[in-house]
Amino acid sequence: QLQLVESGGGLVQPGGSLRLSCAASGGLTSDYYVIGWFRQAPGKEREGVSCISRSGGSTNYADSVKGRFTISRDNAKNTVYLQMNSLKPEDTAVYYCAARPGNGNRCPYGMDYWGKGTLVTVSS
Repeated sequence: QLQLVESGGGLVQPGGSLRLSCAASGGLTSDYYVIGWFRQAPGKEREGVSCISRSGGSTNYADSVKGRFTISRDNAKNTVYLQMNSLKPEDTAVYYCAARPGNGNRCPYGMDYWGKGTLVTVSS
């Protein structure tokens, strides 16, 4: 069974940057899975942030993070990244990575595998 572990969260000031990592283990080869990042802010529903195809060649982003966040993957390292720049207080949330086997660059809520999340706090 695929397991996902997020890391890289923490406290950062507005305008700062963080890079989140999602390490995969226990499943099939890394390029078998579409991987996405989701987040849940205090008092809000979980929302999709970004998604990346199996090869890394196709991505999509929520409008709220376009131009600021970049998703990438290194299948040789079994790791997906989320580079977050120009962070805003409204980016504060628990960030989760999730995976599904298959094709495309879509990450619906009903993903097959989920990490436990890493907390990102953007505050002065």
